[in-house]
Amino acid sequence: MTRLAGKVAVVTGAASGIGEAIARRLVREGAFVAVCDLDGHRGPEVAAALEQEESGAQFFSLDVSQEEQVRSVLQEIADRYQKIDIMVNNAGIGKAGTVLEQTEAEWDAMMSVNAKGAFFGCKYAVRQMLMQKDRGSIINIASVAGMVGVLNRAGYCASKAAIVGLTKSVASDFAEAGIRVNAISPGTVDSPWIQKILAGQPEPEVARSQMEQRQPIGRMGTPEEIAHLVCFLASDEASFITGSNYVADGGLTAR
Repeated sequence: MTRLAGKVAVVTGAASGIGEAIARRLVREGAFVAVCDLDGHRGPEVAAALEQEESGAQFFSLDVSQEEQVRSVLQEIADRYQKIDIMVNNAGIGKAGTVLEQTEAEWDAMMSVNAKGAFFGCKYAVRQMLMQKDRGSIINIASVAGMVGVLNRAGYCASKAAIVGLTKSVASDFAEAGIRVNAISPGTVDSPWIQKILAGQPEPEVARSQMEQRQPIGRMGTPEEIAHLVCFLASDEASFITGSNYVADGGLTAR
């Protein structure tokens, strides 16, 4: 469990769900993790728990939709720890709606956090990695919603599809420089976001059962299963992999 010993990792949206699981797994593999999130309560709690591990962690307040914040925080991390080896652009939001129902404000919010947040994360991680002898790995968390038309999720699908396209572009531009860039497209993962959606249904347990039955594998994924894949892509075991979009959806898009 030391595949990432001595590495410095940045994880956005790391205060809960998939992001928290990623941060925990990277620390267990020996990386120091910068826990980045807007949640000023839960974020420091996650970092404090991970600080007990040998490699450690620290919380950084970050709104990924603000370019100056992303630039400043990544610069602070690089200055303090001398490098950034792993950048995980995980922060994201979702709002339900067809194109008839989605408001411009909702569309702009999802594009700002999901697509623009990944763009800023890639931009300033690449800038730092180009100055390092050991370049680094960038992992963008997209979604199967960026690959297929999910009902009632117009803006969300568009923003996640943008992340997949961005990943391939950045990977192509900087492959020769030794920077690897990949995406992961999770399917339905039993995260706080899904739990919130289910809690808003008239019969939450019935809705959960229906959601699970839609998965060919017979259940939802777990945040830890996505974290395993992030760890692999961040490690030297994936040294020949760049520009790829890994689908982790329990077979959902295979049907």
